[in-house]
Amino acid sequence: MTPAPIPDDEAERLQALQALMLLDTPPDERYERVVRFAAEQLDMPVALVSLVDGRRQWFKARLGLGAPETPRDISFCGHAIMAPELFVIEDASLDPRFADNPLVTGDPHIRFYAGAPVSTPGGQRIGTLCVIDTVPRQLGAVERAVLEALRGLVNEALAGRGDDGEEAAP
Repeated sequence: MTPAPIPDDEAERLQALQALMLLDTPPDERYERVVRFAAEQLDMPVALVSLVDGRRQWFKARLGLGAPETPRDISFCGHAIMAPELFVIEDASLDPRFADNPLVTGDPHIRFYAGAPVSTPGGQRIGTLCVIDTVPRQLGAVERAVLEALRGLVNEALAGRGDDGEEAAP
């Protein structure tokens, strides 16, 4: 297993994440709607909005997974935040970075993972909108577009914007 790497801008990334004051907060319907829609539209049993802090990935919204967080070093999302584009693992059991990962060899038995990095308004990648399955899969162009569009909704929520695109009231 390859532990999740640490970005070069880790100190700034963590500062931006902390400034959002989202970690360990109650569920928020904006994020919950996105994960429900992602799971439904992409036919996935698990969908998450994950925030990657120094030692863990914490789930701001989750569907199909009981755990509220997992250690960062075994997280798929820790890998996904390393680049701005969609990070896809079609069969984790065949990928040397993940084949012996406890999330693959044990519960929740991840085989497929697709994570779209989400960012602060300043551009720091602080987590992902991700979908997971227990069987190998591929994402077609339409499914990728759906995930990218939903990532945009998460980014808007992170920026404090309401559904109409206007700044949310304090």
